[in-house]
Amino acid sequence: MDAVAGNRDPHALAQACANKMWQDDRASQGLGMSLQRIAPGEAVLAMTVRKDMTNGHGICHGGFIFTLADSTFAFACNTYDQRTVAQQCAVTFLQPVREGETLTAHAVERTRAGRGGIYDVTVRDSSNKVIAEFRGHSRTISGQLLDNHPQDHK
Repeated sequence: MDAVAGNRDPHALAQACANKMWQDDRASQGLGMSLQRIAPGEAVLAMTVRKDMTNGHGICHGGFIFTLADSTFAFACNTYDQRTVAQQCAVTFLQPVREGETLTAHAVERTRAGRGGIYDVTVRDSSNKVIAEFRGHSRTISGQLLDNHPQDHK
């Protein structure tokens, strides 16, 4: 992190990074996700399961649940103004989800060191039942999200 970012309030920095990411995140917007909360190393996103998100069993296709968790992970690991991408992700589906259900995913940073981080995301339905658990491993790449910083500090 550069000296300018180091002098910013961590919550304000996290919010500015989330705002910048959201502005360009066509996938999350297109799926109807909404950013509920952001903090350093943490994010909460929500999404309502639409009819076009259901599979042949009449339940939400797992790919959409994964995408909600992955988007939440992305917002959580990009709260430090250092461009960060997924290196590896895994999900465990625990409960089926029906059309019309609103899902909420909560990502929490478990560890962050060097260029890597580990984040856990819990996806819950509207009755607060856990429907999926996701773990993402992040990797920082060059550059910052916000335009008011020099791009590389090596």
